[in-house]
Amino acid sequence: MSSTKVIHALYNDDDILMDAVKQTRKAHYHIEEVFTPFPVHGLDKAMGLAPTRLAICAFIFGCIGISFATWMMWNIMINPTGGWPQDIGGKPSFSYLQNMPAFVPVMFEMTVFHAAHLMVITFYLRSRLWPFKEAENPDVRTTDDHFLMEVSVNNNEDELVSFFQKTGAVEVKVVEKH
Repeated sequence: MSSTKVIHALYNDDDILMDAVKQTRKAHYHIEEVFTPFPVHGLDKAMGLAPTRLAICAFIFGCIGISFATWMMWNIMINPTGGWPQDIGGKPSFSYLQNMPAFVPVMFEMTVFHAAHLMVITFYLRSRLWPFKEAENPDVRTTDDHFLMEVSVNNNEDELVSFFQKTGAVEVKVVEKH
């Protein structure tokens, strides 16, 4: 397994971090990762990350949920061969469309249920977060009050160290990443 050198530039303010990220991108250095104790608004755009596609997944999961709800209600309430057709309040049980207003709350809830639960599962799988996974945080201070930018080193170690000291970093370290 090969190891590579990276720079860990530590900041104590999110505005200084944002400026440093913009300067780093402008200087064409490759940012591996940024660790923050809380979400920093606009950091994803400043880093040049592609927009998330989780909204598309939410729509698809919602469609799965409403389809499942429709199939379930038809089988339970309407299907004369497989369900238990009900005569509730004199409403006919031979047509799904005639009973649909009564089914709207169930359809809504199943849509939200499937979208929410499948989104959580998708997020955890996509982020590679599963039970008992070891933390990948390089510095414990980033869980409290510091921000860390990890930048790859390509035979320009001294240049990068001086660059990040000029960007307002309170600490700059060169480390081996495995």
